[in-house]
Amino acid sequence: MAIHSDLPIYRTGVQLLNLAVRAQVQMPRELKRQMGDKITQNCVDILELMALANAAQKQHRAEYLQALLTKQRAVTVMLRVVFDMRRLSPKLWAESVELLGSIGRQAGGWLKSADRKAPAA
Repeated sequence: MAIHSDLPIYRTGVQLLNLAVRAQVQMPRELKRQMGDKITQNCVDILELMALANAAQKQHRAEYLQALLTKQRAVTVMLRVVFDMRRLSPKLWAESVELLGSIGRQAGGWLKSADRKAPAA
């Protein structure tokens, strides 16, 4: 088991949290509380789930990874809504798509390896 902060997915998650904070700064006051806080909190939850999945026993790891992927999809949807409202710059939207896609791919691969059954003896 590696230290969670050494994992590439964790570093990508930190970049996503940084982006969420920058996006929240761009939002008008009414959206900061409604959407910005939720987006940022979901990004914090994603980081927590990464650490928990890394520390969990193999049979419980898939639960954390499923929850992580659910939060990742929620952040994607919320950022898309803010972007469609023209309250998020195209540059931040493009960066978020890249980071969220990377997290999804890495978590999906991790989930596949966690779901593999041990070969029969």
